[in-house]
Amino acid sequence: MEKYHDRRAFLARLGQGMLVAGIGGPLAVEMGFLSARAVAADGVSERLTFGPREQLVDLLAETPPEGIVRVVIDRLRSGTTLEELVAAGALANARACGGEDYVGFHTFMALAPALQMSRELSPDRRALPVLKVLHRNARCLHDSTRAGASDTLALISAAETRTTTAADLREAVRARDLPGGESVFAGLVRGTAEEAWNALLPTVHDGVDVHRIVLAHRAWDMLGLVGPEHAGTLLRQSLHYCWKLEEQSAARFATLRDMLPRLYEEHRLDAAPAVGRTADDAWLEGACATLMKLPPDDAAGQVAEWLAAGIDRTGICDALALAANQLVLRDAGRPPEWAQPGKPPGSVHGDSIGVHACDAANAWRHIALSANHHNACASLILAAWHLGLDYHQTGRPFADWEPRPTADVLRGVTMTDPPLLLAELDDAIRAGDQERACAVAQRACDLGHSHRGILDVLLNYAVSEDGSLHAEKYYRTVTDELARARPQHRARQLVALSRVTASEYGSPAPGIAEACELLGLG
Repeated sequence: MEKYHDRRAFLARLGQGMLVAGIGGPLAVEMGFLSARAVAADGVSERLTFGPREQLVDLLAETPPEGIVRVVIDRLRSGTTLEELVAAGALANARACGGEDYVGFHTFMALAPALQMSRELSPDRRALPVLKVLHRNARCLHDSTRAGASDTLALISAAETRTTTAADLREAVRARDLPGGESVFAGLVRGTAEEAWNALLPTVHDGVDVHRIVLAHRAWDMLGLVGPEHAGTLLRQSLHYCWKLEEQSAARFATLRDMLPRLYEEHRLDAAPAVGRTADDAWLEGACATLMKLPPDDAAGQVAEWLAAGIDRTGICDALALAANQLVLRDAGRPPEWAQPGKPPGSVHGDSIGVHACDAANAWRHIALSANHHNACASLILAAWHLGLDYHQTGRPFADWEPRPTADVLRGVTMTDPPLLLAELDDAIRAGDQERACAVAQRACDLGHSHRGILDVLLNYAVSEDGSLHAEKYYRTVTDELARARPQHRARQLVALSRVTASEYGSPAPGIAEACELLGLG
């Protein structure tokens, strides 16, 4: 997805007079910050609406799953772009689910990755990943549990807003006061989108779980597509998510909430950043090994020390990503007692500890790179705490297990011809043979073959398979980390994605067969 890399241009669209009381009825309703009573005289609908996008948003929200694929293809043929469809789908999802529905926020988080996947496909197949996720979106919005349900995100009265701070928002959530939190957040969004983002992050940082982190990242990232005028709608999802889980979060993360300010004070992290020290290859390998062994509090303290010493933030992000990747490579797979429909014993797709860790580490990276200094430091410290929790909470000795591909399986892959290797990778995936898929991908990388060829095989299944809500996000995580990784570490990402792809094969995504038929694809 294209982003507003020119920050001044980005903020100019939202700032300069974006005071809720002064922007006028229609735009205020679009952002969700005027009460229905305040705009009734202007003839504006009482429902949260989205200006020029409203017709398409409503079409996607109201079309049932059995009709959504045909409707979307008809819109594409009439000139609507994939970008417009994804933006409208995101707004429809946010309005209805608001970060409170499990399948709903997973679907929202998959929309942008699906669009990015579409850009890697041939023109005739480009719509498939978007159609897949919009079909999931329709299923979610028309699920029996949502039948007759009102929108989760309603309008917020500007009259109730005041000068507010990030601390006010966090305290409202801790008090489980959603109306108060909504009012505080409306005040925060009277500034720029970037200011609202940095004011929201301390609330996001008040707890650690993969959905809390990835949802915040994806909401911020989506602004590059829908526009910063919808910052209130998209970022409010994180507010609702944090509020909904606060009852369990308060006890679970009490020590974390005490630890973070203590580390700031101990390492003087709010002072001017230390001069950046580039993380060389030796440091990176050592840091990865360290993060794989430390329990949560120690891992967080270690990252605080690195930040105080001026270690380059990107290097810390790289170490976190490498350590998370090792969870995919070392995991013995889902134990029998954790098996679920579509996720049998030995599987590593869906909500596996490795996929979750990688998606979280990637989201923490993006949050740290988009936030101010204070929030960036917090993000990296919490990313380490989160990773330490992943490595130690189940009691399974991940760090002691051999990463894939194992030497004995790798020795069995002797072919060298690129087309034959790719065909063998495809066969291993279709057989559900995780070990062989890992070895073939490693062999291709060792021989210097094109990463694009491997990705094309894996992308095909990221589109066609259900993936238990995670195929799109994890594919995007891997391709993003692959582009950032040092040459010697890139194979690890491709091997991990090959394993997950072999694990998820065999459960076709709903809507894909219909989409292929309507598009005339074999």
